[in-house]
Amino acid sequence: MKDYKTIGKSGEAEFTVSKSRFIGYAKPVETENEALEFIEFIRKKHWNAAHNVPVYIIGDDFQIQRFSDDGEPSGTAGVPILDVLKKEGITNVCMVITRYFGGIKLGTGGLVRAYTHAAKIALNTCGLIFQKQFEQVFITLDYHAHGKVQNLLMECKEVIVKDTEFSDVVRLEVYVDPLYAPALESHINELTSGKGILEIMKPVYVAIPCEDLL
Repeated sequence: MKDYKTIGKSGEAEFTVSKSRFIGYAKPVETENEALEFIEFIRKKHWNAAHNVPVYIIGDDFQIQRFSDDGEPSGTAGVPILDVLKKEGITNVCMVITRYFGGIKLGTGGLVRAYTHAAKIALNTCGLIFQKQFEQVFITLDYHAHGKVQNLLMECKEVIVKDTEFSDVVRLEVYVDPLYAPALESHINELTSGKGILEIMKPVYVAIPCEDLL
């Protein structure tokens, strides 16, 4: 598992140039099947459009990259959209740019600029997020130590408190930056006099808005 950047939600945007209408769609996907289903959905929705140009990238290391010009001159549609995604470092996303031809040819350069712009404005409606890998950790402790541990966790930017359960003991579910996990264990042992129990579970991805990382 590796950290990666993607979009937070589906989005769409459109503009018109030289009477041609361009509609950009973007959707977060995890698999090729999800991407193909989305592409087919847009094609059916805009069955009468001149072109529905599909592009998708999947994998935390950009392992899968697919695109098509869907009838536009080679290199003028799919590649520019793919380039936008790659330059932004975005993966696990499927885009379809729909074009209704307005009767005026845009030329090679005009098409590249139009599809690039359509991709960019569609992405702007989605919100970029960073899928960061954390370790899922359960912390069990008594009520006497809860206040001290809670204060520690609230001050740690490397820890996200997911849930707290109260019974005869306090059980916290937290997400911990893997690099900070050994230090957290040391702090918990100190604050609970060795009575706190840490259970380190499977790694998980946590979505963090990109602006929060600035």
